Amino acid sequence: MQAIADALSHFHFLRPWWLLVLAAAALLVWAVRRRGDVRWRWRRTIAPHLLDALMVGERRRLKLRPVHLTALLLALGAIALAGPSWRQERPPFLDDKAPLAIAVDLSRTMDAVDVTPTRLERAKLKIKALLARRDGGGTAIYAYAGSAHLVLPLTDDNNLLQTFVDALQTRIVPAAGRDMARALRIIDADLAHEPVPGTILFLTDAVDPAAVAAFRAQAGSGRSQPVVLGIGTEQGGPLRAAEGGFVEQDGARVFARLDVAAFRRFGDDSGVPVAAFTPGSDDDVAWVQRHVQSHLERMQAGNRTRWKDEGWWLMPPIALLAALWFRKGWTVRWIAALLLAVALAAPPARLHAQQPSDAARPWRLADLWLTHDQQGRRAFEQGDFARAATLFDDPMWRGIAQYRAGQYGQAVQSFALLDSPQADFNQGNALARQGQYREAAGRYRQALKRQPQWPAATANLALMEKLLAQQKPKDTQDPDDQEDPPDVPPDEIRYDASKPPEQGGRSMRVGVTQDAEIWMRAIQTTPTDLLQRKFALQRGEGQR
Repeated sequence: MQAIADALSHFHFLRPWWLLVLAAAALLVWAVRRRGDVRWRWRRTIAPHLLDALMVGERRRLKLRPVHLTALLLALGAIALAGPSWRQERPPFLDDKAPLAIAVDLSRTMDAVDVTPTRLERAKLKIKALLARRDGGGTAIYAYAGSAHLVLPLTDDNNLLQTFVDALQTRIVPAAGRDMARALRIIDADLAHEPVPGTILFLTDAVDPAAVAAFRAQAGSGRSQPVVLGIGTEQGGPLRAAEGGFVEQDGARVFARLDVAAFRRFGDDSGVPVAAFTPGSDDDVAWVQRHVQSHLERMQAGNRTRWKDEGWWLMPPIALLAALWFRKGWTVRWIAALLLAVALAAPPARLHAQQPSDAARPWRLADLWLTHDQQGRRAFEQGDFARAATLFDDPMWRGIAQYRAGQYGQAVQSFALLDSPQADFNQGNALARQGQYREAAGRYRQALKRQPQWPAATANLALMEKLLAQQKPKDTQDPDDQEDPPDVPPDEIRYDASKPPEQGGRSMRVGVTQDAEIWMRAIQTTPTDLLQRKFALQRGEGQR
């Protein structure tokens, strides 16, 4: 009874203006009833005493008529649209898994072997166990020592995450030291763009006392929550050398020990959760996951709730009553309404054609429900690239479809309609497939001029220059000795689903990447070496 009383005390309508439709429903019943009242229609023509004598078989009985059903449907619909509500809920999109950023300490001491095989390798195993528990939500990987670097942005692709986790080595960070405050600042800036509050996990074998103030401010900011998990033992162990054996100094092995007291002081001073790893179980992983989820729930509580719209409860009776419209004598002739809707939805005649095929493209029933770009995307995903090329209105997508269909000349023309570095890059790819290396090189140079330090364009440009250098002059070159265009697989296509609807959430975006074969020809390296070069470049440019 108390729950019912509480619900009634909080009962209200979210959109009360819809209740005005109730007056319209009542007015409809009154108007139809008045129209069918014979006495009322003849009251000004026949005298009342004569009208009484002329009325034969008049009965006052209640009769359910179509107008009553219509009025009831209007009333129920108005109440449903008004949004009756008596309890609160959290917005549904806040129930997503919280993002997690994992900062891995790559200081030299992480090569200690007090835990097998090393502290760093054990940290990698803990990361993989944590990824296995996260059934959703993005995870990002960062590496830090004296400098901090992004290894992999937020993603839910566990295979990709594990690949880059395996690539982590202490030698890849260019600056020695342990700058936890800098790492925290960089990661927090990246997570600030996420709609869901996140957690930052530090996997380290030592803490930086100078970072206490930064961690304390972060813990009280109400944004991403830092958590520290210590890797190692108090007994410590020698450092494994990269070339084999162990690191020695003055003829003695260098040992690294975990300072448990320092970790405890760091947690007390900063207010950040701190724990030591558990070598024989995944209790530490469960501890991290609990903090991730509890922080999310705590941030979503309070003023982030909203009143729940309970109007959907009225949909079953509305659907049931609407079924009575098909009784004999009650049927509404829907065919007229359907024809009117088709006439209104039919696209007007085009004033101009975006491409030559548009002028001859007939109107189809699918145009009522899907745009040309959406139809093209369906054909594209089905592998019918030639048909997709005739459907797309977007020049970028049309060019990509033509490229995949082997229509390289048409793809060049489609990409030429756009003024962007991505269009220049794609145009260069299409030209390269036709053997026009000089023109392709010019497009790559233009792309690099507008977007410097683009690895894919740089690699493709270098390949084009190499092919041009190997070519013979046209007047001395044997026609039978023409070099075939490189067999470059088409670009990978990605879709942007993160945009909100008001920014074109159902639209598509081309994620321009390098042609895989050209890229692999230009760079033959391991993920570890690639990360090492990337971090060194960022260090030299003053970036993170």
